[in-house]
Amino acid sequence: MKKIHVLSFLLILLINFVNAQTITFISEKTNKPLPKISVFGKDGSILAFSDIDGKIDKQLLDPSQEKFQLVYDNFPIATLSYADFDKEIIKVNDRVKDIETVVIKNSKPAKYILIKGNFNSYVTVNNKLNSYADGIATYIFDNKTKKLKSTKVEQYRIFRLTDAKNEKKQTSSWDYGNSLNLPKLKNVGNPEEYKTKNNIIKELKGDQKDQIEITGAALQEKEFAIFGYRFYDIRSILNLSFEKGSQKTLRDFLEYNELIFIKLKHKSEPNYNQITVYGNFYPTELSFENGDDIEKVKFDKDNSNYQTKYWQEPSFPNMQTIFSSFFKDDLKEAENKK
Repeated sequence: MKKIHVLSFLLILLINFVNAQTITFISEKTNKPLPKISVFGKDGSILAFSDIDGKIDKQLLDPSQEKFQLVYDNFPIATLSYADFDKEIIKVNDRVKDIETVVIKNSKPAKYILIKGNFNSYVTVNNKLNSYADGIATYIFDNKTKKLKSTKVEQYRIFRLTDAKNEKKQTSSWDYGNSLNLPKLKNVGNPEEYKTKNNIIKELKGDQKDQIEITGAALQEKEFAIFGYRFYDIRSILNLSFEKGSQKTLRDFLEYNELIFIKLKHKSEPNYNQITVYGNFYPTELSFENGDDIEKVKFDKDNSNYQTKYWQEPSFPNMQTIFSSFFKDDLKEAENKK
């Protein structure tokens, strides 16, 4: 009996310890969890990203960072000290902006569904920004199958940090600009396609929108080696948002977010480097068309290509201003070859 009491006591201590390491962000307006909050350190590192339950792991926060900035929907919403994270629940004001209405330009049935919108993409290495892109793109879906047919970029910007290098055996110093891919909306028209044995799916019904989180993983127990490089612990998190209470069709689509995590090193490096790729897309227009011939430019990651200052629109997800507040002139825009 005494042994059972000791085990019960140790179990309670373990549960309390685990709970103490988890912090949950909730809306001060609705008291519901807030997914997709990024926690920035004072040096611009992205230290944590809340899941669909609004949770982060406190152990990811380095006390030496002292001040932490919370970013939600591409806007800074709060600055906290390390002591503020002693709470298990943190209420934040998430009403920075209202959800933008997607304009339906042509509602008559046609061969294709065209979804135009704003995107941003960025890569971090060991939590620090490496490269950034944003712009305007149109995704073209087959109206019958709802499958993605093609993606066309209309305008975009590319930014790189000046200290990025490409020394063969130092993967931590590489320029990962080639990983600045457009968000992959492959199954947005058929969300059920994400339901596989390798994915974990959670849903959150909010006051303004319904969200779906899809997580997957690979190489969790054994690394993959090729040409002297080692890959390990590949994980992905996708977030899809739709109109509240909707059938989650393309007409209801509001937002797409993706995170890809990969640990990489050269065999001569002692430790793995954490590479994280972020991609976000926010629809602005939806139309039904019989043709898919729209103006486009090549998404060349060595230069920018734009004709208007689209990033100055109030609704544009301009993360570049947040990154520039940390990295100043070290974050350089590539030449605009319009």
